[in-house]
Amino acid sequence: MGAAIAAHLANAGTRVTLLDIVPRELMEKEEKGGLTLKDKVVRNRIVQMGLDAALKSRPASFVTQEHAALVSVGNLEDDFEVIAEADWVIEVIIENLKIKQDLMARIDDMRGERTIVSSNTSGIPIKAIAEGRLDEFKAHFLGTHFFNPPRYLKLFEVIPLVETKAEVLEALSGFAEKRLGKGIVMCKDTPNFIANRIGSVTGAFALDYILEHGYTVPEVDAITGPAMGRPKTATFRLLDLVGIDVANHVRSNLAEAIPHDAAALKVLNSEKANSLTEGLQEKGWLGNKNKTGFYKQVRQNGKKEFLPLNLKTLEHEAPGEKPRFDSIGKARKIDDPVERIKTLIAGDDRAAQLARALTFNGLSYAAQVIPEIADTPDLIDNAVRWGFMHESGPFATWDALGVAGAAEEMQAEGYVVADWVQEMLAAGKPTFYQYDGSRKTAVYDPAKKDYKQFEELPQRVSLQAAKDSGKVISKNTGATLIDLGDGIVNVEFHTKMNALDADIIGMLDETLDKIEDDGDVQGLVVGNEADNFSAGANLMLVLLGAQSEQWDQLIDAVRTLQNLHQRMRYFPKPVVIAPAGLALGGGCEMIMHGSRVVAHSELYTGLVEVGAGVIPAGAGTKEMMRRIINPSMRTENTDALPFLEKMFYQVGQAKVATSAEEARQFRILGEKDRVVMHRDHLLSEAKREALYMAESGYVPPMPEKIYASGRDMLAALRVGIYMFKEGGYISEYDAFVGEKLAYVMTGGELSSPGWVDEQYILDLECETFLSLCGQEKTQQRIAHILNTGKPLRN
Repeated sequence: MGAAIAAHLANAGTRVTLLDIVPRELMEKEEKGGLTLKDKVVRNRIVQMGLDAALKSRPASFVTQEHAALVSVGNLEDDFEVIAEADWVIEVIIENLKIKQDLMARIDDMRGERTIVSSNTSGIPIKAIAEGRLDEFKAHFLGTHFFNPPRYLKLFEVIPLVETKAEVLEALSGFAEKRLGKGIVMCKDTPNFIANRIGSVTGAFALDYILEHGYTVPEVDAITGPAMGRPKTATFRLLDLVGIDVANHVRSNLAEAIPHDAAALKVLNSEKANSLTEGLQEKGWLGNKNKTGFYKQVRQNGKKEFLPLNLKTLEHEAPGEKPRFDSIGKARKIDDPVERIKTLIAGDDRAAQLARALTFNGLSYAAQVIPEIADTPDLIDNAVRWGFMHESGPFATWDALGVAGAAEEMQAEGYVVADWVQEMLAAGKPTFYQYDGSRKTAVYDPAKKDYKQFEELPQRVSLQAAKDSGKVISKNTGATLIDLGDGIVNVEFHTKMNALDADIIGMLDETLDKIEDDGDVQGLVVGNEADNFSAGANLMLVLLGAQSEQWDQLIDAVRTLQNLHQRMRYFPKPVVIAPAGLALGGGCEMIMHGSRVVAHSELYTGLVEVGAGVIPAGAGTKEMMRRIINPSMRTENTDALPFLEKMFYQVGQAKVATSAEEARQFRILGEKDRVVMHRDHLLSEAKREALYMAESGYVPPMPEKIYASGRDMLAALRVGIYMFKEGGYISEYDAFVGEKLAYVMTGGELSSPGWVDEQYILDLECETFLSLCGQEKTQQRIAHILNTGKPLRN
């Protein structure tokens, strides 16, 4: 965990020193190499292994491998003096109070007077860790609980002491939010703080209920994943991921720490559940770490398979047919997470029964621990959403279900409804939150028996707030034009997965028409608040057009997208693209044609068209040639082949960058493009960038010719493609599509290399795209992606 935290700090551009203990004995290979316990490589072996694990981890801890250069390693004996120069020291050692206290004593002796010290403990009281330390140390000490993996989970629990200085709290929280992209939840110093307290107790209830009612592992994971607004890890995959030994340790420690919590102890001490998990631990079945837990990972016929555990026989069995339930079938079709859970728990099958029990118990327990672990419902909601990636917190879900009606159902089924909830309802306050449209504006405070307004942050751009306050300029079924104020407008997409269609393209063209000569509008932002920027072109429309041989319509669609992207690139006012999540195919092409990109760090982008049996034809192939090949070919006598190979490897293998910084390495983002760590800040930063560019006298780039390397380089690429095919690395049709891509990349059968107009490459893109759409195997690939979400290798 320490190495993973160090990695995320490095992702934010922060230099980090990672320290760990010194080994007590040599490994066999060290002895054979003549090393001793005094050698630096031995003394840093444990810390280096941690860093190496972070470098190899999947999902990746670092945004690029190069970011690891910001992490230095050392050990707690030879390198402890670095503490004196540190701004922030984070303790991430074993969950043992005495060992933590001893380390804090050493840190106290070494730290600078302004050094902030924090503990990443997940459950030991912060006050106990600081016991015996001087007041000056306590003034700079607090708990800072990252959730694992730190790069991906937004939650950052902050647990101050009474003595912690306000400026320390403010500085660290601000850094964690703005630089690390975290969602800050201020916690009381109670056992397991907020998220793990809720998660441990509701998880214990779930396991007890599952065993009591005879559900199977596959049934449970089919019910408790996305159908309930939770990750695909659901219940048992999550336990395997966490580690069954870790879960047992957390449960037993929590039970000892909360003797006053009868509701929690009832399930934490469940004989059935504890007998099961402790028995698995005794067998050495710990989950993912040794590939055996509630699932056993095996390879069958060259493929990875997961055999679920039979909870009655305790044997791993071949998975049968996927469990199917009518209630889940109905719920799965609903995008809104709260409407989905409402539909699911309203059913009358076993899936609905389990979902209702877990939901009602979760609502009940969350309310019962107010005010012990949190004073208001929003803190618990945020902790659950950000820490466990649930789409909705318990109190927001309760509001959507109808607080009074759900409370009656809960009581009828034996679930406790906290006194303060009943008092709130009796006082005529029907919800935990107050709303302006769909936006939360206030939260109920049980101590004050009234609502507490959320602080309005004027610098934070919210498209929903803008729409609720009448800032919509125009709208169609695919996109909305919104006034962000200060002379900046925004185009928001809202098709399924924000796939590009005629409505989106039409709205963007219409917007450029409106603002080109409007002196009151200084710039355009293209961005949204959805999970994904755009999954690319609408493949269904492409497939239907190809199958019905509507070639004129397809040509028109390609030309329209090319023209839009070229217009954006050379538009006289700044066009700032603000992507997050998936930006594939046409979405990636759009990114590359903005005046500037302000991207969320978790951007997953690439030109993936080859996987669908076509090539990038929305000016994407042209743009990658301009970005990868052009710069080097301006130097006389440069060989084009290495740069063609780099582009072909990237586009021809449909490579997807797994972070914004990796997208910069792919040349999808440029040197001037910015990366924002906090998703909620993305649109405000994009707006600021557009204003800055406009106020700085933005001038669009000059038109640029494209280097076409001609038939000799095309022949070289064809040789490479042939070798890949003969080696069995690609299929015959992969090779066919690859040759088509190579043809465009080299400018076709030109007798000699030279610089050509952009339109020449755009024409080749369009012609080649259309020719591939007419191929039966391309149509099979597109259909397969639409049906399964996965590429077909035919």
